[in-house]
Amino acid sequence: MKKNRLFWFVAIVGFILDQVSKFWADHYFSEIGETIPIWQDVFHFTYVHNTGAAFSLLTDQVHWLRWLSLTVTIGLMIFVWLSSRLPKLEQMGYGLVLAGAAGNGMDRFLFGFVIDFFDVRLIQFPVFNIADICINIGVACLIMANFPYFKGSRRPKNRNPNHYE
Repeated sequence: MKKNRLFWFVAIVGFILDQVSKFWADHYFSEIGETIPIWQDVFHFTYVHNTGAAFSLLTDQVHWLRWLSLTVTIGLMIFVWLSSRLPKLEQMGYGLVLAGAAGNGMDRFLFGFVIDFFDVRLIQFPVFNIADICINIGVACLIMANFPYFKGSRRPKNRNPNHYE
């Protein structure tokens, strides 16, 4: 656990923020579909139960999605536990994906649905939660960590201007 501390820290903080925000939404709103406009027709808090995956794909497939969430959660923890020290960006990426998978997985096991409440209406985006944000940012971190273009390591320039390949 000492070698990849950032991973564990990000995963725990992300999971806690997700669960606290869902607890707030579940206790603040009195019914599904209730909405609070923060910026009218742009951003609302809207309380929904999602029985599917991201973007409401695979609706009513919570039974196997809960096991997928559990598999990803356990798999990531084992992977990082057995890995040597990972670069910080990878630790962040894997930690955020773990936070999201564990947060939404917890909902699926406890309630049979995921609590979503961020509602971006300006672009008609599906309602989402902090776990979804964590997963998306985590995947972006992993992409940046694993592609040379984002790492800054580009092909070295030829220093001899008279040399042609």
